[in-house]
Parts: sequence; structure tokens; C-alpha cells
Amino acid sequence: MSAKSAEPQFNGITPVQQMLASCSGAILTSLIVTPLDVVKIRLQVQKNPFPKGKCFVYCNGLMDHICVCENGNSKAWYKAPGHFTGTLDAFVSIIRREGVRSLWSGLPPTLVMAVPATVIYFTCYDQLCAILRRRMGSYSGEVPLLAGAVARVGSVTVISPLELIRTKMQSQRLSYRELSACIRSSVQNDGWRSFWRGWGPTMLRDVPFSAMYWYNYELGKSWLCRQYGCREPTFTMTFTAGATSGAIASIATLPFDVVKTRRQVELGELEALNLSTKISSTTYNVMKRVVAENGVRGLFAGCLPRVIKVAPACAIMISSYEHGKKFFRQRNRERKEAPLHTSS
Repeated sequence: MSAKSAEPQFNGITPVQQMLASCSGAILTSLIVTPLDVVKIRLQVQKNPFPKGKCFVYCNGLMDHICVCENGNSKAWYKAPGHFTGTLDAFVSIIRREGVRSLWSGLPPTLVMAVPATVIYFTCYDQLCAILRRRMGSYSGEVPLLAGAVARVGSVTVISPLELIRTKMQSQRLSYRELSACIRSSVQNDGWRSFWRGWGPTMLRDVPFSAMYWYNYELGKSWLCRQYGCREPTFTMTFTAGATSGAIASIATLPFDVVKTRRQVELGELEALNLSTKISSTTYNVMKRVVAENGVRGLFAGCLPRVIKVAPACAIMISSYEHGKKFFRQRNRERKEAPLHTSS
């Protein structure tokens, strides 16, 4: 028996194949959603230019990125304000002036963070589901809730240090050769725990989001299969269930997203000014400040843009991931059946 066939399988697919399916899903989602956010940021800058040293959060539905403005510009996706009359005009003008590639100018940092995070997250979720369903018996309906939460804890914990290092490198314009010096400096100044700064608010947003998302997704997928009499969900079913569950989870966790965004921006600006990041506010204090400034409604600011961004990203990611798993499952089945046909 070969090493590949000896590899343990969960629901007809190996962990490596799950990783490949989630990796392809993350790349596809980033490729589709990144141009939309590039255009959104250009339009946002046109209305409210960002001053030097200030930060804004770039997010394509999969990952958040802090962008530090320097001399009126930041990285490639943030250019000097243009003169766009609307979304369509922005698309056309950017392509004419800067070329089609500029629409994916925020892609490299997205892929560097999104691919490993997504691979860890989706693979852990599937592995945990397979194990917990065997052990929880009559409570198997709650498995997606628990597996989604635990998988998100793992991926956020692993990725947090990389995200902090990437933010430092961008704000201080460090090269990759200076990365080790950057790490040593962070450890000397703030200790090893500094790599997980912002872990708390990220967990408060992402863990409930993940738990609700997977629970509603599995529920919606099963319901659609029953409605149409299918044993396996189609691409359209997974896309619909992913978009719906993503929208519900994004609305429910919006207050924590507002707090996380504020803390990310504060942290990025402190890094840009080379100030100590120990003075950053706690999650509770940020929430109190938002309520004091804007009322309770302030905790739900940006609801529509978040849903418009997150729902399609969730739909594209989960449907492409499920399609990838289906492809590998069928391939494994055909390989298993091939020796039987040859022997007969």
C-alpha cells in the first residue's frame, strides 16, 4: 500500500486534499473580491483623504490589513485621490490609467496572510467535525458550532504574530532582511506576548462569527438538500447557504468588528509614530468610548458595507471549498475502484 493511500481519510478525503481545496478557495476569493475593495478604498479616499501617519483598514472579506498613509500615499492599492463619478467610472478609469493589474494591487499581502489562515481554519474545522460527530452522538447537531469556534481560535492564535510583524514592517518600511531585527526589537521592548496584541478583540469577533457561520451554514445546506431532494448539495446550494450564514454572522458580531477596527487603527498609528503600543485601550474602554461618542448605534456602524463584503466572500470561499472537496472525493473513489475493474 502506498503512503498516499495509507493517509487517514475523513469522509473520503485526506487532510492534504482538504488543505489544497481550502487553499484554492482562498486564492479564488481573493482574486474576485480584491478589485472591489481596491475601488471602494479609492472612492473613500476621494471623499475623505487620509492625512500622513493615519491608518485605515483594508479588508476583502477574508483578511483585514492595516494601511499606513505616508506623504498622501500608502501601499499600491491606496493612491492619491482621483476624480471618479462612481463605482463603474472608478473601475474604467483605474484600468485606463494604471492597467488591469492595479485592481489586484492589494493581493500579495492578502495571500500571504489569508492562505495559511484559511488552510488551518478549514482543515481544522473538517477534522474536528469528523471526530466530534463520532463522539457526541445525539448532540451531533451542535458539532458545527463547537468545531467552528475551536478552529477559529487555532487559526487566529497562529496567524496573530504574522499579522503584527507584517503591520510593523509596513509602518516602519522594513525590508525582509530586517525581519529578524524587528522580531528581536518587539520581544525586547514588549516581551513575547506583544505578538498576540489584539488577540482578545479578534477572538471576540471571529469566534462567535465562526460558530454562528458554520452552524447556520450546515443547517441551511441540509434544509436546501431536503427541499430539492438531493443527497449532496449543489454549487448553488452551498453558495446560497454560505452567503446567508455569512450575512447573519456578520450582523450579529458587528459591535466587536467596530471595536477591533478601532483598536487595529490605533495600534497601526502608534507603530507608525514609533510610540509604545502599551497605551492602547482595552476592548471594554473602546466600546465605552464608541457608545459615548455615537450612542449604541455607533456599535453597528458600517453594517451594510460589511454585509455586502462578507456575504459574497463567504459564499465564494465555501462553495469553491466544497467543490474542491467534491472533486478530490470523486477522484479518490475512482482510484479505489480502478484496481477492482482491472482485476475483473
